[in-house]
Amino acid sequence: MANLTELRRELAIANRILASEGVVDAYGHVSVRHPEHKDRFLLSRSRAPDLVSPDDLMEFGLDGEVVDKSDKRAPYAERYIHAAIFEARPEIMAVVHNHSQAIVPFSVTKTELKPLIHVAGAMGATIPVWDIRDKFGDTNLLVANVEQGRDLARTLGANTTVLMRGHGCTVASDTLKKVVITAVYVQVNAKLQLEAMGLGPITYLTPGEVKKTGALLDMPLVEVRVWDYLASKANLSGL
Repeated sequence: MANLTELRRELAIANRILASEGVVDAYGHVSVRHPEHKDRFLLSRSRAPDLVSPDDLMEFGLDGEVVDKSDKRAPYAERYIHAAIFEARPEIMAVVHNHSQAIVPFSVTKTELKPLIHVAGAMGATIPVWDIRDKFGDTNLLVANVEQGRDLARTLGANTTVLMRGHGCTVASDTLKKVVITAVYVQVNAKLQLEAMGLGPITYLTPGEVKKTGALLDMPLVEVRVWDYLASKANLSGL
């Protein structure tokens, strides 16, 4: 249980980091697979990420429903994003969904988001775009049920990052720290790409460079170094 207690605190910190970096605002969320029950995940109740504490966390099954039926707190409507990805990808341990303003332009145009800076290699070489309208027609663009979540997960496929047309993006990874760091640098990459596009043709990372730079986050010293730096800037009061 000590491991679960620490993981709950790390998930609260993850929320605060993403808010501090502007990846999420009042909206957006981050989840982690339960360390003892692989068919469950932890996700905050419906609350702005910068306010999330360990006490706000709830347990969900892979159908996106609350495990503890006596828990009457309101969950996020888009918990099905997390449920479907955890269901489809057993190796995935954490998921971030956000509405980063730097990323949205790439979801509504033909311009592809591509890694161009070495610290963003973990975002992956292929970044598909999911359009909820293709299968579900006109909606409010929220992933509000498990069928929509599973369709998003199919578009994500074996990739790390998927854009959501007119909505934002979702990032999945094998550790909580890695998924947070990746989500931060997906946004950094998007901002740099938008700036570079005004200067002329861009030299993007090759698939080989993406693989090698992405592997840097597999080094514990790198992951911890970046995590500690990001956490030092975040609002960790009450944690």
